[in-house]
Amino acid sequence: MRQAGALPFRHGPDGLRVLLITSRDTGRWVIPKGHVEPGQTAAIAAAVEAYEEAGLAGAVSNMPLGIYTYGKRLRSGVVLPATVEVYSLEVGIQMRKWPERKQRRLQWMDVETAAALVQEAGLSVLMHRLAEVV
Repeated sequence: MRQAGALPFRHGPDGLRVLLITSRDTGRWVIPKGHVEPGQTAAIAAAVEAYEEAGLAGAVSNMPLGIYTYGKRLRSGVVLPATVEVYSLEVGIQMRKWPERKQRRLQWMDVETAAALVQEAGLSVLMHRLAEVV
């Protein structure tokens, strides 16, 4: 299963911050991600997911930061491996209304905190890579 994800970030007075969201089913901290639709690039799919899941718009990178794999639990209970291509997204706008606003929580945090909160070790690595390249 191939997915695309956005790692939203911004620079502020307190340095580099990334945005995590909660998953709809388990409430664990994740990044916006979803399937790449036919005819879409993975970078565009990542930007679309960032809007739908977190109300974000901004500049998405053309090249992925990298990939990570996790176990995607289907409604049937079956867990399948999913590979996520992760793209950095420099947030320009955080909207007040977006499609999934009532289904998720959002929180800006520093990279170290975010990397410790996510369950996927591969995603933690990509967060540290982001801190090195921006």
